[in-house]
Amino acid sequence: MACCATAGLTFINFFSHRISLRGKLLLFMSLFFCQYLKAQKITGSIVLNNDQLAVLPKEFYIAAVVDDRDDRNAVAWLLPFGTATATSAKYPVDLKGGTLAAIRQFIDVAMPANKGLRPVVMHIKTFRLDETLLPTGYVEGKLKVSLSFDLQKPDQLIYLTDYNGSADYNRRVNQDVDVKVVLRRALEYGLNNFNSWINREAATNVKLAKGVKIYFTEYTERPEGDTIYYSPQRPLQWADFMAKPMISRFGASVLPGVGYNEDVTVDKGIVMVHLSMKVYLPKSACWVKADSRNGYSLNHEQRHFDIVKIISERFKQKLKAEKLTIDNYDGPISVQYLEILHEMNVMQDQYDGETGHGMNTAIQQQWNERIDKELGSFK
Repeated sequence: MACCATAGLTFINFFSHRISLRGKLLLFMSLFFCQYLKAQKITGSIVLNNDQLAVLPKEFYIAAVVDDRDDRNAVAWLLPFGTATATSAKYPVDLKGGTLAAIRQFIDVAMPANKGLRPVVMHIKTFRLDETLLPTGYVEGKLKVSLSFDLQKPDQLIYLTDYNGSADYNRRVNQDVDVKVVLRRALEYGLNNFNSWINREAATNVKLAKGVKIYFTEYTERPEGDTIYYSPQRPLQWADFMAKPMISRFGASVLPGVGYNEDVTVDKGIVMVHLSMKVYLPKSACWVKADSRNGYSLNHEQRHFDIVKIISERFKQKLKAEKLTIDNYDGPISVQYLEILHEMNVMQDQYDGETGHGMNTAIQQQWNERIDKELGSFK
């Protein structure tokens, strides 16, 4: 609080505010404006005297204002000038044209809309000034302001943050407050602090991102454990076939698969989606019979692993062609992943069916060439 003398009287006046994200206190300040206590009787509607803010937003504009107050009556409830007693009734004073229209007009002037920026909807939760007569004979005024800000999307509103502000003052019963300045300053503080918040958050907050970029790497693991991750420099070898041979008409078997790890960050307003691709084969699921340990059979099993690599590369190409949006980038990724799993199973069955599980050497050679050609196209 701060004390000041006006016309030989002592007053206490302060303004504090905070802006919160998900309920956490981010900012708290105290400001003083005792000069707004003046001997002025308010008899009509309050005019905010709209002026443009000194600092205009570069990240957003207010696209709409919504009045969510529980009590939508007058914004100020004041005690009679000069004659206030313990039994005095408060009289209401509202903004000219009504609270919603007046605040909308104030914002239109204070922050001219640049529709090339992000559209934001401001919700008025609380905006009220109440005066109370104190036992000391002074009149205490308390202003409370609560605002909420949402990012406007074509089909939804995305919550961003809240602003909660308050102002207290003491005056003598024969001295009034320049209420329009108190109310206007409260709105200015709310808008300026939201502007500061969005300036800080714009580069790293996923809700405020303007685009999506996807990139891929190949997952590796060192030292190598039970799982082999695909690498052209790391072909299969019979030592990898660690499972006990099954009772089967086939001489060997592998069980390769494909997956990915996803990591999402925001850099300079762009959602960076990093997919670390896993084309893998567990050694513990591979088996071979003793009489099948030859180069031809090993090549047939290697081609099963190669097919999964091809499917992985096709997955990348499909995602690169997608127009991913910040509202839904995981959806297309999941859909494409399910599709390539099906595509992988179809191609593996086709490979074994046409080659007779490697028994048809001529068709096997055709598949070898087909696989090598497609793998080469991804380099």
